[in-house]
Amino acid sequence: MSQWVRKTFPVPPLSCNCSILGDLQSKEAIVVDPGGSPERILEEVDTLGLTVIAIVHTHAHFDHFLASGTIKQATGAPLYLHPHDRDLWNILEIQCRMFGVPYVPAPSPDREIQDGEDLLLGQFSGVILHTPGHTPGSSSFYFEQPGILLSGDTLFRGGIGRTDLWGGDSQAIKRSIREKIYTLRESTVVVPGHGSESSVGWEREYNMFVTA
Repeated sequence: MSQWVRKTFPVPPLSCNCSILGDLQSKEAIVVDPGGSPERILEEVDTLGLTVIAIVHTHAHFDHFLASGTIKQATGAPLYLHPHDRDLWNILEIQCRMFGVPYVPAPSPDREIQDGEDLLLGQFSGVILHTPGHTPGSSSFYFEQPGILLSGDTLFRGGIGRTDLWGGDSQAIKRSIREKIYTLRESTVVVPGHGSESSVGWEREYNMFVTA
């Protein structure tokens, strides 16, 4: 029986998909993109009987971080972010103001993640894929077993992330998808930063924005 558990659900203010990944044997958990509603996230972690060991961000847009500070305070877990998004993290308050969202302070990231680095969770090992384009430091997290990719706002079901915000690059995001995501197994479940789940094979076949 698999010891892996995943709980993904949208959180306010922009329905960012927050994911809790857990190893039921070690009781360790990673929280990915806690965009808001820290009480709900912590309740889900508690219900699963897990302990948060890391709070990991696909990128540094405000709607993917708003609960990070509260969750870190409650769990003591470190915050992970790619260094190329440090400048975006430093203007989180400005981002919130531009979108009319109340700013919730978050401490600076504790650890800089890098392309190809392992992301360990109990007996499971994922890999960090630097997938720039939506932002300079956008990253995706691939767990070959059990076969999921958390793509952040790089790849959506039938779409791609917007590139008209700070540091966006339309050519870079297409290159990231072709070279880093479309090369994964077709059966890999794609868990995007917003909206419905998909698969690598479906996106290669039907995504009109980036052809294989």
